[in-house]
Amino acid sequence: MSLEFDRLIAVMERLRGDSGCPWDKEQTHASLKPFLIEEAYEVLDAIDSENHRSLCEELGDLLFQVIFHAQVAKERGAFDVEAVLKETTGKMTRRHPHVFTPVEDRAEKTHTAPLSADAAISRWEQIKLKEKRENGERKSVLEGVPKALPALLLAHQVQAKAGRVGFDWKTAEAAFPKIEEELQEVKEALSSGNQKAIEAELGDLLFSIVNVARLLKVNPEEALRKMVNRFMERFKKMEITSGDAGIASLSIEEMDRLWEEAKKEERA
Repeated sequence: MSLEFDRLIAVMERLRGDSGCPWDKEQTHASLKPFLIEEAYEVLDAIDSENHRSLCEELGDLLFQVIFHAQVAKERGAFDVEAVLKETTGKMTRRHPHVFTPVEDRAEKTHTAPLSADAAISRWEQIKLKEKRENGERKSVLEGVPKALPALLLAHQVQAKAGRVGFDWKTAEAAFPKIEEELQEVKEALSSGNQKAIEAELGDLLFSIVNVARLLKVNPEEALRKMVNRFMERFKKMEITSGDAGIASLSIEEMDRLWEEAKKEERA
């Protein structure tokens, strides 16, 4: 390992040591969960900002969370950071046979076309499922999707997993009629007044929209998050324009006018 990586491990060990930080010493895998999620989202914000210095800093914070968990595990005799690195290196090597297996030993020889990205990810899923089944850990390709993911991202990942084994629409255009079908079913549920049916049909509609987004290679979680950010910026501009009286004092027509002005300013 590099000198800087060794220094980071030493810092972590000192923080958790007898003369370390009281807060760091109290942490467990469970108590660290919110910070892991928070740091991951801060990395996403840094990527969106296109600020390389910020991205470097946030990736460091995320890496520190990994080191933190490895240290906690080491103290209870489960595993250490070396085991984490070994496990990841082995996994990446096994699941990329088209890269790490000698050409003469590969299923596809040099005379065949290069492996496409879609074929590579499909192979990844097949190898992963085979490994899990051999270890008695998994019976379905969908079992590896974390249920704690945000709902839009969870839907995207589940659909992607199913798609990699052939259960998918061929194109985004082919999936569009499903949105229209689900929207009609929402309207029918709404007219029935059945709240459970309304919730179920809205879920189906959102799921079908996520399907189209995925087929268009758009991350629905990212798309919605960026739309929320745009909404917030437009709304703030409306608040500024409305003055001391505030938005609540405006008519719907006046609100619509300010909204359209904010949109035009954003596009300009």
